[in-house]
Amino acid sequence: MRPFLINRHGRMVFPSSYFPEMDLSMFAGLDQYEAAVRRDFDEKSPTGTDILERVEAGKYTNRFELLRDVALNLFWGNRYTLTMYEPRAMRWRDVPRRSGEVFMPVLKPWVDGARKMAAVADCYQGLPAAWDVKVEDAVHDILWDIFGNKLYHASNLPAIKPTVAELLASGDALTYVLPSHDPDYPVYSQQEILDHHAEVAELESLGRWARVLHNLYPWDRSAARLVKLSEVGDDDFVVVYVPRNPAVTAFIERVKEGTTAPARKVVPVEAQKPAKPFPALDVRSRFKVQPKIASLAALRGEHVCTNDDVIRNSAFNWSPMSATQIAVKTGIESRCYTARELEDVALDAARAALQGSGYGPEKIGAVVVATCTSNRLIPSMATYISGELGIYRTYASYDMVSACAGFSYGLAEGVRLLQEVERPVLLVWAEKFSDKIGSVRTSRMLFGDGAAAAVLAPAPAGEPGDIEYLQTYASGPTSEVNSILWPNPEFDGNITVYGPEVKSLAKRYLAQMIEEMKKLAGPTGTGSLLDAVDVMVPHQANKVMVSDIARSVDFPLDQVYFNIERTGNLSAASIPLAIHDAVADGAIKTTSRIFCPGFGAGAVAGFAVLNLDPSIVVRADDIVLAGSTSAPATRGSTVEDISQAFV
Repeated sequence: MRPFLINRHGRMVFPSSYFPEMDLSMFAGLDQYEAAVRRDFDEKSPTGTDILERVEAGKYTNRFELLRDVALNLFWGNRYTLTMYEPRAMRWRDVPRRSGEVFMPVLKPWVDGARKMAAVADCYQGLPAAWDVKVEDAVHDILWDIFGNKLYHASNLPAIKPTVAELLASGDALTYVLPSHDPDYPVYSQQEILDHHAEVAELESLGRWARVLHNLYPWDRSAARLVKLSEVGDDDFVVVYVPRNPAVTAFIERVKEGTTAPARKVVPVEAQKPAKPFPALDVRSRFKVQPKIASLAALRGEHVCTNDDVIRNSAFNWSPMSATQIAVKTGIESRCYTARELEDVALDAARAALQGSGYGPEKIGAVVVATCTSNRLIPSMATYISGELGIYRTYASYDMVSACAGFSYGLAEGVRLLQEVERPVLLVWAEKFSDKIGSVRTSRMLFGDGAAAAVLAPAPAGEPGDIEYLQTYASGPTSEVNSILWPNPEFDGNITVYGPEVKSLAKRYLAQMIEEMKKLAGPTGTGSLLDAVDVMVPHQANKVMVSDIARSVDFPLDQVYFNIERTGNLSAASIPLAIHDAVADGAIKTTSRIFCPGFGAGAVAGFAVLNLDPSIVVRADDIVLAGSTSAPATRGSTVEDISQAFV
């Protein structure tokens, strides 16, 4: 997990954007690791030659653009150090000769380096500041202390460094040498880096980049030189590399021994359409026990993450983008994060829904939780919530993974359970993405945290239920099934979104849903059900994408409700929270027919057609009255707890 934090300036910070981690145990071999390095470093970072060509062509319009390229070049030059090794300066006489866990760099002089450094220095002085001269000069001074003293070429560095013994056996290789070394050479603490502050979001991120790079060279760079190993004196200091963690050591050993597992071969399979279609469920005619929505409550994360917050946390592997561009691309201006555990946010929403329904815990027959981001496996979130609510026994309490179709999947489960238990069912939709995004920009732009819950109860005899139709889908071409992944080994275990495939499945499913709605008869027997819809509350995936799809199927945009601009994408919790906000915003003032389509990860999708009475919606402010708190829950085991675990 890679959680956010709030620094001493009250700013939201994502440490994973500045301190990259690769879980090398996830890679089958060196090729996979190198591919990940190329993706994160090579593809975004210019070489020294690239920078020189841009300088000579006059492509830089301000100092920030040049500083950003210099920083990216330095990240690229340290691609293996950042992800595998920790550099240390050691007196040559003290360096262990036979250790298999102490490595040394093999370096080649930087060809034409002096010319490139001079060109960058002259260019910087001739450019105007982008925003703030003082701040940009401070960043320049940190970066120039590294770039201006660069000695070696970065394009041919090996990922697996030679051990000292291997380097000694190789002949007169050049290595990095210092005549002296101050063990107290000043570096930035991690907290100082995270607390770095600048008014301009882009400069705040760049300032952190510079401080991270500074810490990779904790010595006087101007005194460094490249020396043949045979000419290094006993009292000279050399730079050695040690693995950052045991996983790095294990990876190096696997590569050297040739014991890495072969990559899994994927054989493409053509998706076959079903032999006959799956019609939407006519709930009112199909089921004996009619579902009544007794209450609906929703809760979003307590911390607002604006687009500026996203930009001030730009990782070095992101393409340049401004806060405004994020809004234009996604329709999102902010998203909400929680520092609390997901199950506790879900519990608060469930408690509020239960209180709003008027039912006590003894009346609840089942609890179903739809989530794709839970860290809890045993006990499941549903059983945890059941216990915390004081429910002595249910017919069933379980979790389901249905991602962005969680609302319709959850309602479908609830309706089926009603037939069996004939008593209220508690449905919960909850997601926490903020600690599962890491430094993946697309995911960071889109996802947020939040929860919602509803109580589905048997309608009084003879009365129609509130749910008219339900439909669910799953699967499709494998590229769409795998369009959103978590955990994704290729992206350091972070959630990853492959945009074109997501757009493809969303367009396919929404068009199918619209066509099905057009074929269903309206409530009076004339016209289509689609014509009778008062409001569409879709899954809040991406406002721009959903709007474009709605236009393509001729659905009027003035009947589509969005709250994504302030919540982000909440996957399973997206639609119920949007319904809550539609009532709060006055978009739904009276009992209305709502069409709720959802689609997402796993190529799952579904829709529900509801008749919603706005009076059953528990307002967000009322959740506090239900007994929740915005403070993180206290966690931890007592000595007695630990002792009991071993009895």
